[in-house]
Amino acid sequence: MKKIQDLKCLNGLTLKLLAMALMLCDHMWATVVPGGQWMTNLGRLAFPIFAFQIAEGYARTHNFKRYLGRMFLFALISELPFNLMTGGGLLFPFHQNVMFTFCLALLMLRLADLGRARGPVWHGLSIVVACGLGWLLGTLAMVDYSGAGVLMVMLFHLTRSLPWGWLVQLGGMIFLNGVLLGGMQLEVSLFGLELTLPQQGLAVLALIPIWLYNGRQGPYNRLVQYACYAFYPLHILVLAVLWLYVL
Repeated sequence: MKKIQDLKCLNGLTLKLLAMALMLCDHMWATVVPGGQWMTNLGRLAFPIFAFQIAEGYARTHNFKRYLGRMFLFALISELPFNLMTGGGLLFPFHQNVMFTFCLALLMLRLADLGRARGPVWHGLSIVVACGLGWLLGTLAMVDYSGAGVLMVMLFHLTRSLPWGWLVQLGGMIFLNGVLLGGMQLEVSLFGLELTLPQQGLAVLALIPIWLYNGRQGPYNRLVQYACYAFYPLHILVLAVLWLYVL
């Protein structure tokens, strides 16, 4: 057991910085480096890491309303830059930024926990309702990663304390990314066999750094906190402006 714990070498800030770097790779591919297929392949790992951290943040926060409010504020701030990057203009109602995905996920986590005090049956029912509603709202609202993105946050929350949670996470990630999300297909040659795999299935590899998380937050203060939030709209705005007006 001690040897396993020794392998857990990544704190919360390190995970966040890794996810930010992977997200930047993906967004650069979508804008200023369109030919770098490897960049978007790497970028598939970003969302699950962020989803895991949202689940961790929900479990650890002392003020849910403030946490949700901060997420919603940056969702609003990020929407215009995101519209520029995805739709080429200030208005693009067919795809909402990932902060809205996480806002929905936080609300569904809260809903799932409502039945906890009334016993396992009510808790189970509230989880089922939250999962169904989260998937439906995420899909209808056209948030980033759709309803499956909301379910991914819930997956990490619900398996957080399970003894064999890693196994459920593995199965859930394969289903959510390989089946529900899928996306572009990659041709892979393995032992002489030509295989076609969904690109989004690469997101399953994000479990490796997630499982190396040691439960510690790492160096953190209000400046670091808001810098991490601000990175999302700022880097999108810079890339969108370069893509649309400079390059």
